[in-house]
Amino acid sequence: MYPCYSTDNTTNKIKIHLISPDSFNMWHTHQNSQIQSWLNANNYQGLENTYLVIPSNTGNITEVVVSTVNPNMNYFGDLAIKLPQGIYELVGVEQAVYQQAALSWGMGAYQFTKYKEGKNYPAQLFLPEATDPVKIQHLLEGIYLVRDLINTPCEDMSPAHLADETKRLAKQFGAKYSDIVGDKLLSKNFPAIHAVGRASHIEPRLIELNWGDDKHPHIILVGKGVCFDTGGYDLKSSGGMRYMKKDMGGAAHVLGLAKIIMAQQLPIRLTVLISAVENVVSGNAYKPGDVVKTRKGITVEIGNTDAEGRVVLSDALAYAAEKNPELIIDFATLTGAARVAVGTEISAMFSNKDEIAQTLQQTSFDNYDPIWQLPLYKPYRDLINSPIADICNNASQPYAGAITAGLFLQEFVNDLPWVHFDLMAWNVSSKPAHPEGGEAMAVRAVFEWLTGAYHNPGESAE
Repeated sequence: MYPCYSTDNTTNKIKIHLISPDSFNMWHTHQNSQIQSWLNANNYQGLENTYLVIPSNTGNITEVVVSTVNPNMNYFGDLAIKLPQGIYELVGVEQAVYQQAALSWGMGAYQFTKYKEGKNYPAQLFLPEATDPVKIQHLLEGIYLVRDLINTPCEDMSPAHLADETKRLAKQFGAKYSDIVGDKLLSKNFPAIHAVGRASHIEPRLIELNWGDDKHPHIILVGKGVCFDTGGYDLKSSGGMRYMKKDMGGAAHVLGLAKIIMAQQLPIRLTVLISAVENVVSGNAYKPGDVVKTRKGITVEIGNTDAEGRVVLSDALAYAAEKNPELIIDFATLTGAARVAVGTEISAMFSNKDEIAQTLQQTSFDNYDPIWQLPLYKPYRDLINSPIADICNNASQPYAGAITAGLFLQEFVNDLPWVHFDLMAWNVSSKPAHPEGGEAMAVRAVFEWLTGAYHNPGESAE
């Protein structure tokens, strides 16, 4: 159990009263004179996303009043790092509200401590059995894994390191691990992954993890694992390159999601595929104007070497489709256009099955892990035509970049049910429950959707 929580039911706890800003005045009138005097002395007016500790006559904290909008409990992520030492307990709330508050508390307490000592956050939230502490622990382990992997710089998170992380996960849950490395990618027919990653001294690879019962529905998670992206010969600016350690965010997401799925023993047969490369510049780097072959036989003209993510994903998606799964889900930090469309805090989603996309989007709203569906608008397919190859990896016009990237990927999934996430995977500033740095986006939403769709073996997502 993470140190920000307590399951000790024998100690006295500090009560947290949750109120809405609209109900503050009513709540105020029902308090005793001592509490009313304290509220007035501190000019506490119950404004949204504020709190006040309430002491006893001896000066010990006995209660906390928190004003926030129910049931979005993200503000509790702030309380985990701001409240004084003690064990706290929400009172008078429904189990679902408590559970959401507890998860946000843990998300807010996250610290990346690989290279510097963390701060001491002594406040603990009590987890009653009704909140399912084990599930909260598993969700946080997946979220923390995503954040840790993204926050780690490429010196310590190369394709080889990413493979090691996957091996550790496979060992933990008794999954099968395999990989195809370096020039073996050519003999095993993964030429697009090889083309993008061959310039690095750290060899490119396809990483694979398999887990679960063959009798269960087969779900494949595909992650973009570009461990650093210089842009290749179409070199990024220094500012554009600054945080490109996060370009393996898709790989981090599928590993974090897989960890939750396996820990919760979801009744699915799971495959994880990661195209792990570094996109760097050297004498043998792939170049603008090259034509790259793919596993599916589709030829790709390289219009821009900085549109490498869709190229490495093409081989992994084609390989996934060959396995004929019930569903393919890919995660990728793919386009700036998606950030222009939905900003940095919403996951852009594409799917060739609207019924899946619609239920996924609703699940994301229910779990405060927002997803927004964008269209696979077929007429835009013409924007990625090539005069010398089957397709081009960037569009002929600077519009609808997220859509044309999605249309490119769609060419490789054989019309199997497929969902594509175009993610930021990064918090540009700290907000409650979402500290600055690497972020797990859509992971909770997808897990809850999978739980609902596949809670009984043999049930279909459609």
